[in-house]
Amino acid sequence: MNDFWLYFQLGWQHIADFKGIDHILFVTALCLRYQLVDWRRLLILITAFTIGHSITLALSVLDKVSFSVKWIEFLIPVTICITALSNAMMKSYSSPQKFPPIYFLALFFGLIHGLGFSNYLKSLLGKDESIIPRLFAFNIGLEFGQLLIVAAVLLIGLIFVSLFQINRKIFLLFVSGGIFALAIQMVIERFNFL
Repeated sequence: MNDFWLYFQLGWQHIADFKGIDHILFVTALCLRYQLVDWRRLLILITAFTIGHSITLALSVLDKVSFSVKWIEFLIPVTICITALSNAMMKSYSSPQKFPPIYFLALFFGLIHGLGFSNYLKSLLGKDESIIPRLFAFNIGLEFGQLLIVAAVLLIGLIFVSLFQINRKIFLLFVSGGIFALAIQMVIERFNFL
């Protein structure tokens, strides 16, 4: 049971670590368009992302798939840019679709982000035979860390939109623009490997 808590803690600390700000930026961009009243839709969105990164994280750690670290490190900020741009192009906050395209985008981008986590986790696990329970604990920790980020973003949104009466669209555009600027800088920095 001690292993579970150790890997759980490593999971949430890994995603909430400001040294790996790309994960924080992605989750922030992903949930910016939602408010507290949208918690069900937001939970589905974050779960789609978690499913995506859990699949590739498991496949990579179990040596079933392998991708160039440089490509993955390049693609992660690309996913952030696309997500921030999708926020800027939103016309309405409510979607008539039960499963809007952002859910599938989150699932697909989760596949890429899972590969980004895998090298870190592989270095921790080594060739240990009890990988599955530790992988599960790490994924649960990642989800917990993501939910902490989501809660922080919802709280910040509530403060600015409800308390300070800033127009929701302006708030979304401003924060998404900042995230896009940081992500495009990462894209440029990581482009030199091609």
